[in-house]
Amino acid sequence: MNKEYIMQKVKEENVKFIRLQFTDIMGVLKAISITDDQLEKALNGELMFDGSSIEGFVRIEESDMYLRPDPSTFLILPWESNISPARTARIICDIYDDKGQPFLGCPRQCLKRAVDKADEMGYSMMVGPEPEFFMFEVDEEGQPTLKTNDKASYFDLPPVDNGEEARRHMVEVLQSLGFEIEAAHHEVAPGQHEIDFKYTDALKTADNIVTFRIAVRIVAQMHGLHATFMPKPVFGINGSGMHMHCSLFKDGENTFYNPQAADGLSENCRYFIGGVIKHARAIAAITNPTVNSYKRLVPGYEAPVYIAWSYRNRSPLIRIPAKRGISTRIEVRNPDPSCNPYLGMAVILTAGLDGIKNKIVAPEPVEQNIYEMDLASRKKHGIHSLPENLYEALDELSKDTLIQEALGPHIYDRFVLAKTKEWENYSSRVYDWEIAEYLQKF
Repeated sequence: MNKEYIMQKVKEENVKFIRLQFTDIMGVLKAISITDDQLEKALNGELMFDGSSIEGFVRIEESDMYLRPDPSTFLILPWESNISPARTARIICDIYDDKGQPFLGCPRQCLKRAVDKADEMGYSMMVGPEPEFFMFEVDEEGQPTLKTNDKASYFDLPPVDNGEEARRHMVEVLQSLGFEIEAAHHEVAPGQHEIDFKYTDALKTADNIVTFRIAVRIVAQMHGLHATFMPKPVFGINGSGMHMHCSLFKDGENTFYNPQAADGLSENCRYFIGGVIKHARAIAAITNPTVNSYKRLVPGYEAPVYIAWSYRNRSPLIRIPAKRGISTRIEVRNPDPSCNPYLGMAVILTAGLDGIKNKIVAPEPVEQNIYEMDLASRKKHGIHSLPENLYEALDELSKDTLIQEALGPHIYDRFVLAKTKEWENYSSRVYDWEIAEYLQKF
């Protein structure tokens, strides 16, 4: 993929519109659409936009930003317009400032910095995500409801699973976009689904997650449904997670694997686990970035609450899947699909590398069901909890200089400011539960 290839492909495929995509600091996908006659200018990095209009970017007096497309991310979008035969493509962009320097508030650049630090140590991180989502019906005005179109559960088939047609369509669309789909199935909760795609390097995976989210939502809309990556839309049932399967490669070899070890895990793997566990409470602010995220992280709904690791047990933060060799990996289970994937992977990678650099020894694995352990037992095993809410997570982030450095001062300051406002707004509201609980009682 280079400039000449893209220009030729646009001409051959009747592409008239190109979306130059990026995310804001919160992970919300943004785009500027251009026509094909402006493409060469964009590919030369000459296209400017107003950065002051984007959440967490810059103030109005320093608003000029440049979009620099990454040619390797060029895709022709498979969904067609109902009013025009012209096709639309997209290219993911990096943000640069008006001096031609990488913009410190660009989430994609943040991940690139973490990847570069790993490369300096000789490593590259591979990530395979497991994004979950709900599909809800819409009302007469097209607005989403909380009514699901099925009452199915884990691995159910039609006719119980009424979402299979939409899910299969999503798989077909994702395959046409270059995804290698490994599995697609109904999840535990009614209306909940999961589509897994093959692991690749961290930057490509983050790009894929951004593409995945928009593709899933557009296809759901085609089927008269609303797809949401909100972590916990319905009380009393499972929420949606986005487990991250992570491994470190060096010279084509998986450094997490040691065939001589009884459990097949290398010291590198254990140190990486140690680093993630050490920084887990601060990482949560990034991987679980909304007020709603912490409604998912409660006991009883298969989401992790406690900071520990295990070979088989699914109650701790980190699990080690059984496969070894090139597939040896850790599964970080607390991230949810509302997180900005660029920032989420940047902080996990930074924490893991810190474990390797400083030989942070992971605690002993915990094979008991931690949900069933009492406080004394958890203290005996040195098991701490993830933050209980967004405010607590932000407080932990304020104490962790390594994770702050991974984000950089610009992203850290703007992220904390926005999320503090979110918490204050949430805390000051009066909710239906409070009315039901207190109005007649007091």
